[in-house]
Amino acid sequence: MKSKHIILVVIALLMSVGFLFAQNGAEVVPETTASTGGGGGLITLFRDSGEFAYLILINFLIGLALAIVRYIQLYFREKIDAEKFFFKLKNFVKNDQIEEATKIADQFKGTTMGFIFWSGLSVFKDVRKSGKKGEEARISVQNAFDEAVLQKVHKLDGGLFWFDTLAQVSTYLGLLGTIFGLIQAFSALEGLTGAAQNAALTNGIRLAIGTTAFGLIGAIPLTLIKGGLFTRAQNLISDIDEYSVKLVNHINNQIKE
Repeated sequence: MKSKHIILVVIALLMSVGFLFAQNGAEVVPETTASTGGGGGLITLFRDSGEFAYLILINFLIGLALAIVRYIQLYFREKIDAEKFFFKLKNFVKNDQIEEATKIADQFKGTTMGFIFWSGLSVFKDVRKSGKKGEEARISVQNAFDEAVLQKVHKLDGGLFWFDTLAQVSTYLGLLGTIFGLIQAFSALEGLTGAAQNAALTNGIRLAIGTTAFGLIGAIPLTLIKGGLFTRAQNLISDIDEYSVKLVNHINNQIKE
């Protein structure tokens, strides 16, 4: 199954669970409110946020689905002991066993670092067969590493900006709900009187406060998730930069003048 299909399935499942939770919460809250005088917690905030709660929840679930996909990519698909991998290839290169080094790198081609090392070693192997030497051979190897880096590395932290966007949308939806709640509250002061006015005013204030809180509850986890994934991506990029330079230097030492 392709990645985009997996994403769509995850989003659909999460949205379904979210709506079931919302519906169950809407059924349970009235009894709780009657016995406790309002209560608190996420279910109460969800109820008080009105229609905006559904929009904020959908926004959060989209971010959660994206987080699952990126977590799998960065922590499972990119799982590799960079130092151990480098030293293993370094020993083969040092012993002039380029064919064996290339085969080992090929086994890790599914990772970004493995693909970059495999690309560089493959070109180095072809350079040796072609008889290139000296600066010409070094430039060919360096270009192979640079091209592979440009092709793959940007995908590690690419798209993480969506978490910032979704967090901002969640906050903005909360603020928008606050405005609608205040409008509802002020409208109650103009058109209603007595108990009806008090009820409408209370509902308007609840909507204003509830949407603000619920929007922030959706935004804060998305911001934290983005921070964790970004840190992981930067660590991977740092390892790639460090060990790519080291491997290129060892390859250059094997190139004859």
